[in-house]
Amino acid sequence: MHITRRKTRQIQVGSLKIGGDAPVSVQSMTIPHPSDVKGSLEQIHQLEEAGCELIRVAVPDMEATNALPKIKARMRVPLIADIHFDHRLALKAAEVVDCVRINPGNIGPWWKTEEVIKAVNDNGIPLRIGVNGGSLEKTLLDKYGYPTAEALAESALNAVHALEDVGFTNMKVSLKASDVHMAIDAYWLFAQQSNYPLHIGITEAGTAATGAVKSAVGLGWLLSQGIGDTLRVSLAADPVEEVKVGFEILKSLELRHRGVNVIACPTCGRVEIDVVKMANELEHRLGHIKNPITVSVLGCVVNGIGEGKEADIGIAGGQGVGIIFKKGKLYKRVPSEELMDTLIEEVEAMANEQGAESPKGSVLPPSPLAPTLQEELALTSNGSSSREIPVLPRK
Repeated sequence: MHITRRKTRQIQVGSLKIGGDAPVSVQSMTIPHPSDVKGSLEQIHQLEEAGCELIRVAVPDMEATNALPKIKARMRVPLIADIHFDHRLALKAAEVVDCVRINPGNIGPWWKTEEVIKAVNDNGIPLRIGVNGGSLEKTLLDKYGYPTAEALAESALNAVHALEDVGFTNMKVSLKASDVHMAIDAYWLFAQQSNYPLHIGITEAGTAATGAVKSAVGLGWLLSQGIGDTLRVSLAADPVEEVKVGFEILKSLELRHRGVNVIACPTCGRVEIDVVKMANELEHRLGHIKNPITVSVLGCVVNGIGEGKEADIGIAGGQGVGIIFKKGKLYKRVPSEELMDTLIEEVEAMANEQGAESPKGSVLPPSPLAPTLQEELALTSNGSSSREIPVLPRK
């Protein structure tokens, strides 16, 4: 399947380009209060090592704002300040960070947003408009009765139009909901009527396992339709897991490649090695490798080389002896007890041969740009698309 990315404006967050033909970036959010500078930086450095390309911190009070310069000075990736309710925090944070996020549903009267716009403009940084199903404006809740995809999209479009009316266009937008269907529909509606870059995510997705599945379903559908310029997988787990899942989603769609990709058979009565244990051990012991290398773990030699021919390197188990293959060809036979260590040595050697790899991972060539909104609407009116596009009103 060839994915055609949606055509969007491009903005710059610190050193990172978002939108246009830039690759889909992966971001996460720290857990400690920013006043815990040491704890925040420890987590930030773990996220950076995992490949996180943007890091957001919650800024709930002035104490947090005052800690931002100390944090910013010791991190390598762009820093985003997440502001709710008190616009004065955004004014102060804009002097330090690379991007400010506000929610129009809870920031208050419009003049407060205008002050935030002036602050980010004066500091040459973009704004993220973050609409959330749990904090929609009262007027939209009255109109729709409860949070809906249409309400989310209209809220975001209202904010975008209001910013455009005062000449501000340096922004990205998010429309998050915990309901997968609602999030998909909201992003889809917005994408048909605006070309600003989108930060995509399923908010409050759940625990590591449940949240990863919900995010893979929701974000996978959006990305497969070319929608999404940067993403966060929101998990009730270690933020490093958010980054790992985010990259796995992008890798599965062949939008990004970073680190070792372990292919493992589902096991059956023919297996002659502990595939489950070995696959998990491989992911753990090869986690330091940033090069995009595909490793296959197969439980028997019946279809070993054939099933693993798409892998760069792999193993297939046998009675007392296993085989290591490279690019679908037999490489060597190894005693079963030495199979894991030998495979790891070979993968590390392969990574060294490839040379140092950027921690951001490799990126596929940009896909052709998607049709413009006008072209999309023309397709719909000509009957080439069965999905209705309700044009939402301006506020």
